Amino acid sequence: STLLQHQSKEVVYSSYTQNTDFIRRNLTSPNTIEFSIGSGEEGGIADPTYLKNLEAFADWLYEQPEILHVHTFTDVMKRLNKSMHADDPAYYTLPENRELAAQYMLLYEMSLPFGLDLTNQLTMSKDASRVIGTIRDSSTATVLDLQTRAQAWLTENAPEAMYHAGTSADVMFAHIGYSNVRSMLKGTFIALVIISIVLGFALRSFKFGLISLIPNIIPAGVAFGFWGIIDGEIGLGLSVVAGITLGIVVDYTVHFLSKYIRAQREYGFNEPDAIRYAFSTVGTALIVTTLILTANFGVLAFSDFALNGDMGLLTAITIVIALVVDFFFLPPLLLFITRKKASANDDKTETDEATSANNQLANHDLGTV
Repeated sequence: STLLQHQSKEVVYSSYTQNTDFIRRNLTSPNTIEFSIGSGEEGGIADPTYLKNLEAFADWLYEQPEILHVHTFTDVMKRLNKSMHADDPAYYTLPENRELAAQYMLLYEMSLPFGLDLTNQLTMSKDASRVIGTIRDSSTATVLDLQTRAQAWLTENAPEAMYHAGTSADVMFAHIGYSNVRSMLKGTFIALVIISIVLGFALRSFKFGLISLIPNIIPAGVAFGFWGIIDGEIGLGLSVVAGITLGIVVDYTVHFLSKYIRAQREYGFNEPDAIRYAFSTVGTALIVTTLILTANFGVLAFSDFALNGDMGLLTAITIVIALVVDFFFLPPLLLFITRKKASANDDKTETDEATSANNQLANHDLGTV
């Protein structure tokens, strides 16, 4: 029963995906932004001033580059006015009389087929109308920018009663995605800082705690940068990748650093030998783990559901990059820091020896004098 339900859901979603893809390629776009433009009074949508303001907003919305089409009740009123004047194109205008506009609206509503009304365009009390803008396939930032500009136009050019923030499923998901991406990235960064501090205490070295922060940050940063090159958009599904891969990335770093430090403290190995010891003890395990996790998350990349497909692909990329960073970046970083410290100690020793020699020479000169 569960399998049949799952298969039926897949069939429904596959059909929906095919239909929306056909609409995007051949007709228009299923993405919209909607406004409920109020008049401030019952029956106020018949007010000529309200209709003119509504038309001005629809015209402005149509001029925006993101908009393909605008559906507004003013188009209905203009068509009615034209039809009532023998289809004279000169009368394709809004009625200038409130009573006439109310009669047109009543006539239009009474002429609808049985069971239909105007509630898909107007409120029951006729105090607000619906404006629908069809949006091109745009990014979250574009949708939110369009909403912000529409809000600003209504605030500056329309009465207070006509203001509406704008809504739709696309706007809702745009806000969710934007908020989720920001929160996830911020939370992941804070978690990395806390993890590095804890590792500093666990490894009994504040230096290695700071070092661990670098290979923990790089994989997600490189993966998102790579995704920006091949796609350019970070959707709702990709916002969770940093959180999903955080534990795996940190696990890789902890295993490598712990074996490196153990080789130095317990076996007395120098830096190159300690790195070889870390590779010999955890290298194979990290490679096998990476292959298994990459294969499992890579399967999701073949999903028709974009959220799952993109998330699986980017997660697999991040895991591979984490392995590459721990194998090819972390060891040279450890050697660089160690040699820099050794070089600083050598310079300090040479400086101390030179200072001691100068002091001895000065004492000898004083003794001669």
